[in-house]
Amino acid sequence: MQPRERYLETLLFGQPDRIPLTPGWPRESTLAVWHIQGLAHDAFFLRALAEELGLPLTAFETTAAVPVSTRMLPTFEEKVLAHEHGHYIVRDWMGAITEIADTYDYTYIRSAKDFVTRKWHRFPVQSPADWEQLAWRYQADARERYPVDWAAVKAELEGSGQALVLSLNGPFWQMREWLGMEGLCLMMADQPRFIAELAAFWQRFTCEVLEETLRHIRVDAVQLSEDMAYKAHSMISPAMVRHFLLPTYQAWHELTTSYGCPILDMDSDGEVSELIPLWVEAGINVCDPMEVAAGNDIAVERKRWGKQMAFRGGLDKRALAAGGDVMRSELERVVPPLLELGGYIPSCDHGVPPDIAWPDFVAYSRYLAQLTGWL
Repeated sequence: MQPRERYLETLLFGQPDRIPLTPGWPRESTLAVWHIQGLAHDAFFLRALAEELGLPLTAFETTAAVPVSTRMLPTFEEKVLAHEHGHYIVRDWMGAITEIADTYDYTYIRSAKDFVTRKWHRFPVQSPADWEQLAWRYQADARERYPVDWAAVKAELEGSGQALVLSLNGPFWQMREWLGMEGLCLMMADQPRFIAELAAFWQRFTCEVLEETLRHIRVDAVQLSEDMAYKAHSMISPAMVRHFLLPTYQAWHELTTSYGCPILDMDSDGEVSELIPLWVEAGINVCDPMEVAAGNDIAVERKRWGKQMAFRGGLDKRALAAGGDVMRSELERVVPPLLELGGYIPSCDHGVPPDIAWPDFVAYSRYLAQLTGWL
């Protein structure tokens, strides 16, 4: 099977020849530690891992990203407002006033390339008037959002044999970038009409971008970034999810399925058991990363939802860091029984942290490759 077939057969409860091999992805601090522990400084970690295991690199190349952007265009010019007491205070690319330790280059604010703590002082939207000054940056027909040559991109991506994935921010995630967590939650209670307007705007904008993309290229999965839970609970009530967010999820499902895209994949950190029923209702059919430390039990949820929801992730990063018998016990607890049920791609339950040593990551990946039919 090609990686695309294997990915779709696994998540759609078919008959894959093997399960996609996706042990997890390190951040920059993890790679820095691994370089001390034996990973060559000039080596791509997956290539080095493939060599260690005696597998082709293609064993790990399951998905490819469709190069379409839903970010604001233009972004704000980044500007350092202050540098004092070991911290930068920056107006970031989203227009927020953000603080970050000067241990890091302030450009770390642009993307989640490491486990970096930040503090937000002010978000760009404090009122409907602020929103009117920001909304113009989201024009679905902006050419910069799309490849210059769709035909070339289509040929390259579809020729890769990998599943093609388009990433979108969910409405909760996106409104939090505009308003901040506190501002969003307060306005959900105090200014619900305004929040509904923002959610409807995001729905319209993203549906226009989706449709323009789907007219040009086959998309196998839409990946939704929607971190909306923490340890033990959702960040907002299921009733708020239903009122403010569910219409967008349903619109995405209707549009993507009309173009033959079979997977809507919800990525949310935290304990998500009270959210999954709403996601299933919306047509979302894959969920990840199922963080164990937050209280998720992927085995319970997998059995609870039958073929209505497939899962990725679910392997406790703490057990992987412990290595040895603890690591093996975690994989044995989760992987064989869930693979028997189908609809599961095992992986680390979040970004791979630096306390998982390189030799332990190799040993874990080797055992995972054995359990998934690669070795």
